[in-house]
Amino acid sequence: MTHHNPGTLYVVATPIGNLDDLTPRAARVLAEVSRIAAEDTRHSARLLAHLGVSTPMLSLHEHNEARRVDTLDGYLAAGESIALISDAGTPLISDPGFVLVRELRARGRRIVPVPGACALVAALCSAGLPTDRFVFGGFLPAKPGARRQALEAWSTREETLVFYESPHRIMHTLDALNECFPERAVVLARELTKTFETFLQGTPDALIAQLTQDPNQARGEFVVMVAGAAPVTEREHQDISADELMKALLDEGVGVKQGAAVVARMLGGRKQEWYARLQALKTEH
Repeated sequence: MTHHNPGTLYVVATPIGNLDDLTPRAARVLAEVSRIAAEDTRHSARLLAHLGVSTPMLSLHEHNEARRVDTLDGYLAAGESIALISDAGTPLISDPGFVLVRELRARGRRIVPVPGACALVAALCSAGLPTDRFVFGGFLPAKPGARRQALEAWSTREETLVFYESPHRIMHTLDALNECFPERAVVLARELTKTFETFLQGTPDALIAQLTQDPNQARGEFVVMVAGAAPVTEREHQDISADELMKALLDEGVGVKQGAAVVARMLGGRKQEWYARLQALKTEH
């Protein structure tokens, strides 16, 4: 009876557009493993054909991932190595594979990353927004209310915010950004590494105008990057001047309702809250 060494799971990044971005190591791994677990086997068949690789494939997507764990673990136990790939970029980054990697790691299997293209990193390094700290939010929720809630939850984060977005939702997302962060710098990266790669920048409003004027700009997959919130120290300064501003408005005889509208416009925040604070100040007088 022969005893195999168990196989390895390679997590392999594939190109996000330009096929030249596949690393020589990734090409070698895809050719040498026993099997490739792919998000969409038909989609990945084109990449393998381009490489002249005929490694057998099986599908691993969000609907069958949990069921696939035992099957793939069985292959590894029998000494077969497997490459995990997604449709584009680095698996597990807004793509399937997390359940598989977590379960196999829990079982003590060897998991080796084969790094390469990743839209998130490609977009950030060329956008001109701060990259020392960033928050990746994946895809924003599809429903308008949930989308707005998600953005409001991120609103005090000082890091650059990064999201993925699809062409048919990009305008909705810009509308939501315009509601939540009208003043912030936004950079849209689209069609990364492809022929029509474009970086657009401006306030949400300016970007809506650009995309309306040139609907071609709304095509392709997007990485949406938003400047983070101003540091808290600046916001604390604002609070001192908020009291001064409110006092000045009341001293000049401006009504509480109008005053709240002015303060909200100058300093952000909700009119209702400023209304309550002005009302309190007024009664102190």
